[in-house]
Parts: sequence; structure tokens; C-alpha cells
Amino acid sequence: MTEAAAFLNVANSLSGKRWQARPCDERQAQALTQGRGLPEIVGRVLAARGVTDETCDTFLNPTLKALLPDPSRFRDMDPAAERIARAIRDGEPVAVFGDYDVDGATSAALLRRFFRSLGADIRVYVPDRIKEGYGPNAAALLRLKGEGVQLVVTVDCGISAFAALETAAEAGLEVVVLDHHAAEPRLPPAVALVNPNRLDEDGAYRTLCAAGVTFITIVAVNRVLRTTGFYRDRTEPNLMEWLDIVALGTVCDVVPLTGLNRALVAQGLKVMARRANAGLAALSDVAGVKEKPDAYHAGYVLGPRVNAGGRVGASDLGARLLSTDDPIEAMELAQRLEAHNAERRAVEQVVLDEALERVAAEAGRETDLVFVTGVGWHPGVIGIVAARLKERYSRPACVVALEEAADGTVIGKASGRSVRGVDLGAAVIAARQEGLLLAGGGHRMAAGFTVAGDKIDALRDFLHGRVSEQVAAAPLVPTLELDGALSVGGASVGLVTTLDKLGPYGTGNSEPRFAIADARVVRADVVGANHVRCILQGNDGARLKAIAFRALDSDMGQALLNGRGTPFHLAGVLRIDRWNGSEGVQLLIDDAAPARSA
Repeated sequence: MTEAAAFLNVANSLSGKRWQARPCDERQAQALTQGRGLPEIVGRVLAARGVTDETCDTFLNPTLKALLPDPSRFRDMDPAAERIARAIRDGEPVAVFGDYDVDGATSAALLRRFFRSLGADIRVYVPDRIKEGYGPNAAALLRLKGEGVQLVVTVDCGISAFAALETAAEAGLEVVVLDHHAAEPRLPPAVALVNPNRLDEDGAYRTLCAAGVTFITIVAVNRVLRTTGFYRDRTEPNLMEWLDIVALGTVCDVVPLTGLNRALVAQGLKVMARRANAGLAALSDVAGVKEKPDAYHAGYVLGPRVNAGGRVGASDLGARLLSTDDPIEAMELAQRLEAHNAERRAVEQVVLDEALERVAAEAGRETDLVFVTGVGWHPGVIGIVAARLKERYSRPACVVALEEAADGTVIGKASGRSVRGVDLGAAVIAARQEGLLLAGGGHRMAAGFTVAGDKIDALRDFLHGRVSEQVAAAPLVPTLELDGALSVGGASVGLVTTLDKLGPYGTGNSEPRFAIADARVVRADVVGANHVRCILQGNDGARLKAIAFRALDSDMGQALLNGRGTPFHLAGVLRIDRWNGSEGVQLLIDDAAPARSA
């Protein structure tokens, strides 16, 4: 460690951010290290994440035995479990109506695997993103009814599908909703609506994603089947063997990896490492994942490929991949998803470039919300583009894909991503209640909506007003929080190995980020399409590999490429770099600042 005060307060980095130390209770940090053999820097990392002496052991070893709640604590869980169990016992035709993202795909796959383990099956229906849009629609539900389906279980959707569920109820089709998105005081008609974000819930499990809700529901259904003697003459399934799917959905839905979510992911990654799921094994092979999977692989390697089917291919590919036990089918599906993912990247880049041009055209307009529209933009990539814009401008971002209907009217399908401190989902729900949207919903960090073309300007103003109110209460200042300061020589394999024990990392348990002080760029070049790779050297003579992803066209990337011999303070996360049987450390650069101006 080096003295942090000299440069942890970088006021204006090359990406325009202020660096600041992550708040940490020093006394708590010391208490955490005593008796546990942890380095002082690790104690600081733990304390900065709210870990106390009393919760430390559970944090370091999160188990479902300690953290999984009684399913009956959730509203409507018992009637939901009873209805699904009755359908299984009586052999009723059942369908699961999913979403086309990873959370929806994993939730649908969980239910299908559970049904199949009992000798039954379940019809998986995932709507076409472009033709049908998000969530249950009346036409699809009536089609399922016509096929003989008696019960539909919606996963990762349904809590705001008032019209569709009213149609289903009128047609005599029973529906159980398993969702986690923001709910309203009024709920749609259904046999049961299980959602930790219902307004009559206590909020203790509000951060669960749909895969987590679905898993807990399966636990409840399994309990009902057990107590009613269903397993007297058959083997009870081992629900724990599907935690790899739960972990994938939890990581990819970017929910906080704390408490129960942390246990689900920690235990699920262990299951994933066994490669028992044919689909995940095939996808890992196609994606080139050779090492033990962690949250990074789930969120940035496997997740985007599962998502690709819903974005530019067939919406149900992800659910089919995750629920198959046939290795030949799994490999065929994985290869299709890999191809779709390559197509998705190309389409995404086109839309992103056009979106950036539109933002640049309004550069003089001060706004707390990035809101861009484009004709012909592919609806399957607007969520990713919104995330890119949010990252670039440190503001909530909404991207609207416009298309002309057969009758000449213009309809916009949109996706939004938010920043900490701004509840975008609530703003979108309020806009729908004001009559500005045809449909819409979401949660604090993400939202989606459909808007008529003649309402776009009014909607932009409305959302900007809602976001500005929240920003006024807590101004958005782009900051980069750091867990400590290291010299180049202090970035050791031993330190990174110890820090790995604090994972899985993600939202709510961010990967530790450090400032590397006074590092000179010895060599820098471009790798891949636009990544900048460096070799850094410290005042102690030690060297460190580093890379800045997608940085070629940024001020930081150009400064590194042209800064040979220049001292920089660099901020980023440390990873083990394995190559040809040896281990080293690599810095993944998030930001940089000239050392002389810090």
C-alpha cells in the first residue's frame, strides 16, 4: 500500500470523473482482520461493503441453509404452489410464458427441468420481441388455451399485464404470475401473483430476480408434493443441481449480489463448474471458456450469448438450450446462439454509432436524461445501446426504436438504463399512468416501454422532469470509487488470490477497484478492434500488464498509446493472468489521470 491521500481524490480524470475513496469504517476493518488471517487491505474491502464482524463468516461462506427463506413468507406463494402441484399430480397441460432475456430464459428452463424430473413436461412460450413485444399478450394466451393448456405460469413478466390477464380470465384460462418487476397498487387477475416487489410485501427480498423467485416457488411446489405423498413411489428431484441456471439468471439481471442472491450465485457457480448442464457446457465450449467459471463468465460471456436469441434470433433458443439434456442438440443450439451473438454485435455497433451522433447533435442542450430515437433501429439491441450511453454519459438513458405500422402510425419500442440514485422504472410507470405510453414498466435500474409517435416529445419532457427531480435531490457527479492505493509491485498474485475469496462480485458487491500510483507506460499497443494494451512500470522497478477495453477512441486510450514514459495514476480491477502454465497479474483499466495533475 502507498499513501492514498495524494491521488485518491483525482478531481478530473481522463474520462471526466472524480476519484474518491470508498467509505470504510477503519475500526470495523481492523476487527474483520483479527483472528481471520486477512490482510489489512482485505479488511478494508469487506468493511466498505458493509460486512461486520457478526456477518463476516456468512459473507465469506454464503449457504442456502442459512439464507433461503420459508417460501410461504411471500404473498400468494401457497396458492401458487398448490395450483402448480395440482397440475403436476393431475397431469394437466401447463405452459410457461417467459421473457426473452436471460432472467426469463433461466426461469423458464428451471420450470421445465422441474416438470421433466417428475415425468411431465411443460410448454415453453417466449414471445417474439419484435412481433409481440414484452410480456403476456391476449392473442398468445388464447392460442395456448386453444392448444388445450389449462394453466399458464408467467415468469419474469405478468405483474403489469392487466389487459392480457383479464382476457385470459374471461376465457377460463388460469394464470400464476412469478415476477419481480415493480408492481402497482392494483394487481391483474390471476390465481396467484408471487412477486417480492408487490406493495404488500415487506421488501426484505425485493432484490430477487425472476430466476430466484422461480427457484423458491419450485421449492414450495416440491414441499407440497412431498407432504401430499407424491414421492412415495418416485424419486424426489435434487433441486440444488439446477442452481447453475439460477446463478446465471441472477448475475445477468444485475441484481445485488448480497444476502440470498449471493448464496444462490456462490453455490450456483460451484454447480456450473461441474458442467452437468449440457447447454451451459456446450455454450462454454463454443465461447472458449476453459477456466473455472465465475460471475464474470456468467455475466459477460455466457449471458450475452443466451440473450442473443431473443435479440436477433428465435426468442426461445435460450430456454431450450438451458433445459436440454441432449449434448448434440445443446451444441447445435449453442452454435446458433454464437452466430446470433456475432450478428447482434454488428447491429449494436450501427445503432450505437447513430445514437452517439444524435447525442452529439444536441450537445448544447443541458439534460439529466439521454433520450434518443431512431427509425429502423433493431429493438433487440436498444437495451445494450442504452447501457452503453449510460456508461458513457453517466446519466440515465432511453433508446427508442421507431417503426411505421401498416396504418401509417409510428410506434416506438424503447429500453432504458439508469444510474444509482434515479428510479427509472418508477418514472416509466408514472408515464404510463399519465397516458403517455401504450405499455411500460421496469425497476430502478432498467425499464422498457412502447410509445405512440405523437407522444414522444411529451414523454421526453415528462421523463426528463421526473429524472431531474431525483437528480436535484442528489446531483449526479460522475465518480469512481476506489478501495485503496497500490504501487505496481503491490499488485501481487497473492493479493488477487485472497480477494477472489470475497466473490462472487457484481452489483451490491462490486469487484475491488484500486488506484495504481505513479506507473509509467513502458509499452502500449492496440489489440483486437479497439482495446489498448499496456506494460506499466513502477518506481520500484516492478512491472504490470494492463488493458483498457474499448478505449481506442477515448481520450484515455489515446493518452496511454502516446504516453510512453509518462507517469499515470491508473484505476481498475486486478485479475489473475494465466498463460502457458504461469500466473501473473493484469490490471483491467477503468480510468487514468496524469500523475502530475492529480
